[in-house]
Amino acid sequence: MKKILLVEDEPDLLEIFGYVLSDYEVIKASNGRDAIELFKEHKPDVVLMDVELPGIDGIEATRKILEYKPETKVIAITAFASRRGKDVLEAGAVEVLKKPFRMQELIETVKKYL
Repeated sequence: MKKILLVEDEPDLLEIFGYVLSDYEVIKASNGRDAIELFKEHKPDVVLMDVELPGIDGIEATRKILEYKPETKVIAITAFASRRGKDVLEAGAVEVLKKPFRMQELIETVKKYL
């Protein structure tokens, strides 16, 4: 079964996205520090990374994950795409999903990188 690391600091969204992606093994993190540690432990196939996170933000967490495993597909999810989208792409994300998005769009984007 393919693994997805889902990084989202909003508990309700973490649960909703996890449910929508229930065809996969979903590892959940609510901050950048946990995301980096869980990535190293579980080695997921795809990372869904919120950009605005407490402590280590999604941009820095993306950099750290890609330093560890450069071929990783990181998909950024953010309501701040116009302000932070370019930064997370420069950090190595393959795509930015702008919140709010349709759940079908989330599923299709994940499938594209698996």
